[in-house]
Amino acid sequence: MAALCSMSMLAQNEYLPITVAVQDIVEPYPATAKVQLTNKLNRMLVDQGIASLNNNGQFVLTAFMIPQDKDVLAGPPMQIIETMSANLYIADVVQQTVLATMEQPVKGLGKDETRAYMDAIKHLNTTSPKVAEFIQTGKAKIIDYYNNESPRIIKEAKVLSEMHEYEKALYMVTAIPAQCKFYDEALQLSLDIFHAYQDYACQKLLAQAKMAWAAEQNKVGAEKAGQFLGQIYPDAACYGDAMGLYKEIKDKVLEDWHFEMKIYQDQVDLEKQRIEAARQVGIAYGNHQQPVTTYMGWMR
Repeated sequence: MAALCSMSMLAQNEYLPITVAVQDIVEPYPATAKVQLTNKLNRMLVDQGIASLNNNGQFVLTAFMIPQDKDVLAGPPMQIIETMSANLYIADVVQQTVLATMEQPVKGLGKDETRAYMDAIKHLNTTSPKVAEFIQTGKAKIIDYYNNESPRIIKEAKVLSEMHEYEKALYMVTAIPAQCKFYDEALQLSLDIFHAYQDYACQKLLAQAKMAWAAEQNKVGAEKAGQFLGQIYPDAACYGDAMGLYKEIKDKVLEDWHFEMKIYQDQVDLEKQRIEAARQVGIAYGNHQQPVTTYMGWMR
């Protein structure tokens, strides 16, 4: 439920089905540069009022740091000024289409090339009017895509749900942004699918928990059973039975078992919590798919 705790922090931002994806940084630059650039791009989205779904989907925000020039200051101490071009893209990696692009010159200073490169990333501007225009252009084209494609997506999600492929169905339908004209229909469908997913998953998880506990009615068995019980949602039809098993195990192992069943934080914003939980199921499914960075070489 940790994702639910982050809702208040993201409340001021609007979700957009866009993933920050940065390809591996090659030598002589360190692998940590990839993390730094990824963080900078995430910051860029937040600064523009967007909370990324990060669902490994078809829309990405990425950047390529292209060295342009290098000056050496004799010192002492000797320092290097690295002049770079940050080439930013918002793209559809499925259709291999660039939706928005911009170029931002940056400079970095350091005692060697690596530190100068890292310093250049640090100076990437995330709030300039040009950045805002770049993000808004990409956002508008993503929304246009969903305005055109949502009927197909909704229809396919319904079919997947009927086949018990709930995670994939939620991955597809929860990606439809709130600005899309089909959002209300998609939102209701996501809640219906999530409810079916809860009941379906609950039966499987409860059966696995019972098997784990029956095999070893001790702390070890309790820990194994808890791994399954901890995934059961409070709205699931078999949640009462799961609570019964939880109490049985708790009475048996007493204080040696530190575990609590999943509950919603409060009774006030249940709808929001269900929406967020459904979204997180979709995101988890997307994150287990092949990384989108595999398909980004064509942009350069």
